[in-house]
Amino acid sequence: MRVLLIHARRFGFRALEKAIEEAEPLTAENASGEFSNALVVFTTVERGDSSRLRELVEGAAEDIAKVLTNVGADLVVLYPYAHLSRNLADPEESMRVLLELDSELRSRGVKVNRTPFGWYKEFRVECFGHPLSELSREFRVEELWRARAVEKKFVVLLPSGELVDPGEYVERGDDEELKILVAKEVFKRELPGGEPEVTEACNKFGFEWEPMSDAGHMRYGPHATVMVEAVSSYAWEVARSLGVPLLRVRGTNMFNVKFRPIREHAELFGDRLYEVETDRGAHVLRYAACHQQFAMVRDWVISYKDMPFGVFEVADSYRYEQPGELQICFRLRKFSMPDLHLLARDLREAVELSKLVQRKIHEEAGKLGRRYVALYNVTEDFFRNHFGELVEFVRNDGRPALIAIVPSGIYYWVVNVEYMVIDALGRPAEIATFQIDVGNAERFGIKYATESGGTGYPIIIHTAIIGSVERYIYMVMDTAVARKRRGQVPTIPAWLAPIQVRVIPVSREFLDYANEVLKRLVDAGIRADLDDRDLSLARKIREAGIEWVPYCAVIGERERSTGTVNVRIRENNLQKVMKVEELIEEVRREVGSYPQVPQATPLYLSRRPTLNYLARL
Repeated sequence: MRVLLIHARRFGFRALEKAIEEAEPLTAENASGEFSNALVVFTTVERGDSSRLRELVEGAAEDIAKVLTNVGADLVVLYPYAHLSRNLADPEESMRVLLELDSELRSRGVKVNRTPFGWYKEFRVECFGHPLSELSREFRVEELWRARAVEKKFVVLLPSGELVDPGEYVERGDDEELKILVAKEVFKRELPGGEPEVTEACNKFGFEWEPMSDAGHMRYGPHATVMVEAVSSYAWEVARSLGVPLLRVRGTNMFNVKFRPIREHAELFGDRLYEVETDRGAHVLRYAACHQQFAMVRDWVISYKDMPFGVFEVADSYRYEQPGELQICFRLRKFSMPDLHLLARDLREAVELSKLVQRKIHEEAGKLGRRYVALYNVTEDFFRNHFGELVEFVRNDGRPALIAIVPSGIYYWVVNVEYMVIDALGRPAEIATFQIDVGNAERFGIKYATESGGTGYPIIIHTAIIGSVERYIYMVMDTAVARKRRGQVPTIPAWLAPIQVRVIPVSREFLDYANEVLKRLVDAGIRADLDDRDLSLARKIREAGIEWVPYCAVIGERERSTGTVNVRIRENNLQKVMKVEELIEEVRREVGSYPQVPQATPLYLSRRPTLNYLARL
């Protein structure tokens, strides 16, 4: 907040016309005024001033009252003035601050007159001209979206329901992965550092930082694009497999903080928000699909008969992560979040739905050969009143979990579960999550007609069953790195491989047959290409290995004459002579029910530019 203080011998004003639609109503008392020996406080409220309102108004009122005494003025005229800063608060925030400042000054025995907010006004001022008659002040509060420091109490909960002190568990517990999580979260121990091999694996497929953007923003080469599209499609299929009616939507990325539910929700998220200033005021870039889905759902007519149901979107999400924390595919400032919100009638139904979500989360990790370790953030009231449900959640995890108990009433959720893998460097990496939200339905005005004819606010489950698109890919790559460390060939699932089959003729003599094979593969919906370059067979095979192509179909004289292909299978390093139909069936069997998206490169390598990320390998 910025103020200009004028000790005026005489001061007069008159409101003329509205400057903004939200202008304060005029009354006989505030439409005009004439004052003598007044301290006129021209006041500009800045964005964020209400985030620590009490500290702000107490500090400002104390200073204004001191100046009033020093100059011997009889009263204060509080004059809203939008010209001392370019960082203006929205009208609602400005009025809130001005009213609080008015009240605080009056509580200190100061006589106050306040001119109307939101009006063009003429004024006349005659300044005394002494050394203290013109003063300026700036009252700062802490950063607008600073995260709240919350005191947490940690315990380890065993599937049996027994509670164990975290320190004791680190000494005597038998789950080594949980002990790593406890050491990091509870005791803040430094974990192994270094550049993770998974970064190199991601780079191999064209996941790179974009140097011409902000830090933490990636670009996606052709291979990475295929993987992102495949995972995005798969996330929708996973959500649908829950068996709950779902609606898929799309939305915008920017929301104006002048709207109370947006502002309140954003304040809970803390200092990792991206902020954008436009001609319509301060906006935040959404950090998940919440804002858009909630803004949409509140306009729907919902009955208790409609629930439970869900809303899904693969949402562009923005989080202002610290530069030192950024990591390719894992900790980003812009990423894709397959966000699902399930609406339930009450907490009981929400808990049962969450168990369904929980089972699916573990099922998806298991498909990659991974197992999650869990951190449960729970409120004190949920821990106290629903301890049995908490034990059942942990029992369903099949291993002990770390529980962080936070004060009730701070967050919109009562349960917030973070599912993590311990990555190749021995560090916890959060992938999947679910939350039970008891606050946002009322905050955003999402209502439903109850069975009795009344109005209810649904409980909302937030979940990213497979995690963000990029973090899911991180887990896939970390799994490949783990294979490499065990002495195995690093691989990724065939449904995710940008090129599933590479056709490699021994020489140009066999291009005609190679083209026939390529056509049959492509017609079968398989992502395939043909290495028609004038290179040695060994180099072609080596380059296919660099790209982790699951199947290489080598073609020479024997293959042409027998109508077969000599298939090199990356996963087990086997060679097998197959009919083309057999190869097609083998690929289809491995892909299974996963989505099959189009490839993003030409069919012929001779027509493909040298991809920068492959050229470096």
